[in-house]
Amino acid sequence: MNKPAARVWWWVLLAAAGTFALTMGTRQTMGFFLSPLNTATGLGLASISLAFAFGQLWWGLTQPFAGALADRLGAGWVLFAGILLVALGTVLTPLMTSTGGLIFAIGVLAAGGAGMAGPSVLMAATTRLIPPERRGLATGVVNAGGSFGQFLMAPIAAALTAALGWANALQVLGVMVLLALPAAWVLRGSPAGAAQATPAQAPLPVREALARAWAEPSYRLLMAGFFVCGFHVAFLATHMPGVVAACGLPAAVGAWALGVIGLFNIIGSLTMGWAVGRWRMKSLLSLVYATRAVAVLLFVLAPKTEAVVLVFAAVMGLSFLSTVPPTAGLVAKFFGTGNMAMLFGVVMVSHQVGGFLGAWLGGQVFQFTGSYDWVWYVDIVLAVGAALLHLPIREAPVRRAQTV
Repeated sequence: MNKPAARVWWWVLLAAAGTFALTMGTRQTMGFFLSPLNTATGLGLASISLAFAFGQLWWGLTQPFAGALADRLGAGWVLFAGILLVALGTVLTPLMTSTGGLIFAIGVLAAGGAGMAGPSVLMAATTRLIPPERRGLATGVVNAGGSFGQFLMAPIAAALTAALGWANALQVLGVMVLLALPAAWVLRGSPAGAAQATPAQAPLPVREALARAWAEPSYRLLMAGFFVCGFHVAFLATHMPGVVAACGLPAAVGAWALGVIGLFNIIGSLTMGWAVGRWRMKSLLSLVYATRAVAVLLFVLAPKTEAVVLVFAAVMGLSFLSTVPPTAGLVAKFFGTGNMAMLFGVVMVSHQVGGFLGAWLGGQVFQFTGSYDWVWYVDIVLAVGAALLHLPIREAPVRRAQTV
């Protein structure tokens, strides 16, 4: 690669990773504000968890539509609108005093905007602008951006809360998201049809692309596995501070646990991006889910000390979002890049249905039992199932139907 092309490549990665860092970092630190929101509104943990859970679901539901728009029109305007909505929803959250208001601010505005500026659009935009031989590493770098955002935003949220109070801290985080606006111009690219060199890679009509994808068993298995990822990630992101508090540890440990997850997810994402080009993606996914099952089981059995919590957070960080590069890679390998943003967005819907259940059930189970133990048990079973589900995936391009 010549030097001008390399500079463009790095600008693309910086824009995509930076956007993901700000949007994902802000969303992933929202769990830190769950307890202050509960104290301020008096709505109860279950009601506030419903708003967080709806956000998980809506984040996923927006991505196929945002992806379809980006496939047809280019990513720039979709990302621009998404960044603005994340900022607006985050700024408005402390002003909401009802469950419906929190659902609107957290679940509709902030989560919907994060879906528009989320992995389906970012991964597809990056894939189109990066040479094929570098796409695995590129998706790992973009994914690591989200992890870095979580690592950076968690201690920033804690420091802002100590200095300004939780409400002002949340609004400052919302304003910080606007720093991602220039990235929309860098990633504006071209519509998918203009980027493809051959008819085999041109985008299909939405209905035809969806029917073709759903008819492929490997795509359905990938969706089922990503459902488990969503359950696991949303439960940790929403309830890890609560888990720490339930263990009788200081609240600062919860913030640091979220930060450690983000830090080690950088390592996991970059390692996975490197590994995607060297081993079968379905095998890597099975390994990640099996690792989660073992780690959760050991955490349930171990004494709950600060060291145990932080080591557990580190292990979870290695696998937290490392599922994204191989999952996105498999979608691109199955169907090409023409409809990738939309089809990966559909996979993200499955992820976020799992995320809805992980965030919502965490609050429900704790309210009725006084602990999170049963959620951990369910998580172990789901992780084992996901590890097995990926084994029969056929890792090969899916042929298009011949047209005459």
